[in-house]
Amino acid sequence: MQLGMIGLGRMGYNMTLRLLKHNHQLFAFDLNTETVGHIVAEGATGAATIADLVGKLSGRRAVWIMVPSGGATESSIAEVAKYLSLGDIVIDGGNSNYKDSLRHGEMLKEKGIVFLDCGVSGGIWGLENGFNLMVGGDKDAFDYVEPIFEALAQKDGYAHVGPMGAGHYSKMIHNGIEYGMLQSYAEGFEILHKAPFGFDLHQLATLWNNGSVVRSWMLELAERAFAKEGSDLAAIRGWVDDSGEGRWTVQAAIDLDIPAPVIMLSLMERFISRQGESYSAKVIAMIRNEFGGHAVKKEGGETTAPKLKPD
Repeated sequence: MQLGMIGLGRMGYNMTLRLLKHNHQLFAFDLNTETVGHIVAEGATGAATIADLVGKLSGRRAVWIMVPSGGATESSIAEVAKYLSLGDIVIDGGNSNYKDSLRHGEMLKEKGIVFLDCGVSGGIWGLENGFNLMVGGDKDAFDYVEPIFEALAQKDGYAHVGPMGAGHYSKMIHNGIEYGMLQSYAEGFEILHKAPFGFDLHQLATLWNNGSVVRSWMLELAERAFAKEGSDLAAIRGWVDDSGEGRWTVQAAIDLDIPAPVIMLSLMERFISRQGESYSAKVIAMIRNEFGGHAVKKEGGETTAPKLKPD
């Protein structure tokens, strides 16, 4: 079937390529005209503008928006809505906040346009292995574009999970769980790295991926990374970004009075990773020195003598 794709970044490009391999007809737009040229060479039809993209579609039109959440999604939905008609479908496949998706859906509904919010997991491996899709919104619209979801996903890797907002809400919680899993693996491997046994972390990751209860695709990726980088990870800086879903998951837990300490602390650890040196750690060291005479490390690696009594 026909689909318009707005956004050809890491995910959008691979999704478009996978749909082309399944013989769907793709019309593609991106601000980067060079990227559009690359996907046209793969069989898509390029568009110079969003208006041009919508104009090339026929019948009941479906447009997938795959751009960063926030302002880019906001402006793309507003722009595409100018050119769509009654019954046409907009799919937001980015990592949008579900509250934004509810608002976008209501805005489009006033124009007679149907909105589907689709949480997408699978990362850069989705092209080869298939994506995982959590879709919220109108069930009839879902059924209409289901051939698109079927082509993108692994077997049993897509589902209509509920009404409008449910797709992005479930993806938000999915990513919150991911935060906790990543943090657990990270802490375990750091303990192993500093242990006095000289562990080969690639060897252990490989071992655990064969029959242990902690085996997972994420651990397979760790195994692959240790094979490339070595146990010391000397070339990697310990700075970890977050794209929003962890924060939103923690807020949802607070709103529902649900304790989620693992996810919350894993989010805090990401914040800590971005500090060249933690000011809060300095405060703790300073106060510990005051009440307990504990040593304080200074610039250059020296350690001050413990304070035994107040000045």
